[in-house]
Amino acid sequence: MAIKPLNKFVVAVKEEPLTKTKSGILLGEAKEKPAYAVVESVGPEVKGIKAGDKIIYKEFSTTNIKVDDKDYIIVALDDILATM
Repeated sequence: MAIKPLNKFVVAVKEEPLTKTKSGILLGEAKEKPAYAVVESVGPEVKGIKAGDKIIYKEFSTTNIKVDDKDYIIVALDDILATM
């Protein structure tokens, strides 16, 4: 089942931050982890972001949903801070 966002909303899958580097060095626990996700689909009014982009967003401004045992977030375009 595909989720089709309306207007200026983005559907994404949240990613967990890295706990170690590529060379195997363990990273310490940060007080506030960066909130980033991979975009699954975008609403018709969203410009400059497409499916497959990684985004950084305001963590406490999302709507969390679960569809077919997969967790998604819905983020308003105004709450997306950057793309990677």
